[in-house]
Amino acid sequence: MTDTQPPFLAFALPDIGEEEIAEVVDTLRSGWVTTGPKAKRFEDDFARYLGEPGLQAIAVNSATAGLHLALEALGIGPGDEVIVPTHTFTATAEVVRYLGADVRLVDVDPVTLNIDPALVEAAITPRTKALVPVHYAGLAADMPALLDIARRHGLKVVEDAAHALPSTCGGRLVGTLDSDATVFSFYANKTITTGEGGMLVTRDPALAARARVMRLHGISRDAFDRFTATVPSWHYEIVAPGFKYNLTDIAAALGLHQLRKADAFAARRAELVARYNAALADLPVLRPALPPAGERHAWHLYVLRLADEARIGRDQLIEALFSARIGCSVHYIPLHLQPYWRDRYGLRPEQFPHSQRAYERMLSLPLHTRMSDADVDRVAAVLRAALA
Repeated sequence: MTDTQPPFLAFALPDIGEEEIAEVVDTLRSGWVTTGPKAKRFEDDFARYLGEPGLQAIAVNSATAGLHLALEALGIGPGDEVIVPTHTFTATAEVVRYLGADVRLVDVDPVTLNIDPALVEAAITPRTKALVPVHYAGLAADMPALLDIARRHGLKVVEDAAHALPSTCGGRLVGTLDSDATVFSFYANKTITTGEGGMLVTRDPALAARARVMRLHGISRDAFDRFTATVPSWHYEIVAPGFKYNLTDIAAALGLHQLRKADAFAARRAELVARYNAALADLPVLRPALPPAGERHAWHLYVLRLADEARIGRDQLIEALFSARIGCSVHYIPLHLQPYWRDRYGLRPEQFPHSQRAYERMLSLPLHTRMSDADVDRVAAVLRAALA
């Protein structure tokens, strides 16, 4: 008998070409597989891509590491409080606890699902020292309002831009705004990937210097500098109890070519989103918020929400998609529902009505550059059959 089932459509797939493969092979043959010349090239290329003088890029092994390094360099510690949206992955908040500080969760805007500036201002206490906005799904948060609040209250701002390459805000790429630091993710399902990896970007020389030291055990000199010097340079000093957060050259080899494709990837994602939007226009769903005119959405995620008149629930719709061999996900189970955060801070769903309502009705559809137009049509057909 012939298997007549359609192929499984993955929720996310990396788009790796021959250029990346050749670069990785070259790295393996070079003998330098940990942090070295290609990681440095990737940092330089990333800063150049953002295109603003004075920016420094520090390659790390995850966006979580980058967020931790940024907050540590800004002096966040015990007794401090950091404001974070509840509608995010736990990494955004857990790095605050690494440093012994407390998290203050706030709700999101019901349309964009980005952190609500008015609720940020209302949440500020004498202990509040920093704010970590998330550019949810690739749509830039309201950074003008958030930066104004931060200036007026003396807060540091670290942008969680894990979803946001290459998003814009006010015509500027995320990563070039007036925050203290911005952190990008290159995890396997992101808009560009190094498998695992991230990039911390900042204009602050002191923050950059501290992050470079702390990303590799608190050693005063990078290993690459020590092992490529023209004179013996075995000596080093431990100046702080650092971490092991460096990005390897193997990973950076992927990043060098992925970065060159970032704009083309973004354009293709936008095409797929436009096709989804057209195909789903008459269904009982809320499609994702669009960016303001002239701005760019990175479209890391395509998050659908069921409207009140939908005749089935979110979980049933997910089952229908999986039955049709279509992958999907939910972004996110809010932090106020997660046992650790709920119990530590005594949180209740009614404190976060917008995030809670969105969570109960949302699912993320497949969106990646290896998808065809026919794949979008196939997803839409399943949704139509389930919802129409």
